[in-house]
Amino acid sequence: MQYLHTMIRVSNLDQTLHFFCDLLGMVEINRKSSDKGRFTLVFLAASDDELRAGEDRAPMLELTYNWDPEAYSGGRNFGHLAYRVDDIYALCETLRSNGVTINRPPRDGHMAFIRTPDGVSIELLQKGEALAPREPWFSMENSGTW
Repeated sequence: MQYLHTMIRVSNLDQTLHFFCDLLGMVEINRKSSDKGRFTLVFLAASDDELRAGEDRAPMLELTYNWDPEAYSGGRNFGHLAYRVDDIYALCETLRSNGVTINRPPRDGHMAFIRTPDGVSIELLQKGEALAPREPWFSMENSGTW
């Protein structure tokens, strides 16, 4: 068995691509649109997986955008997506300065949770050892759910 991708439905493709590509640094690998089916699929890979995407099918995230508006409600039964990051503090600061709520701040220098524009929970994990606790993250309370 080989893991291929995780699919999430999105209500605003441009907003979601900004979130994943511009803010999180993911890379668009492939895009398919179907006039008959009235949808667009966009496949993303984490920047460190981009080179692998063509040769051995690195894990990808499939964004499914249905052209006809639908209301999506994410449930906790979905769980979350998880990504390893080089500097959890720097990424969380970039996200926060761009209006993303840090639902579970990286108080421990190891783990944080955020949500996509459609409410999908994302876990961010520090690569290697946890970073030393630092402000403002150390004193920051949780916000909402993740």
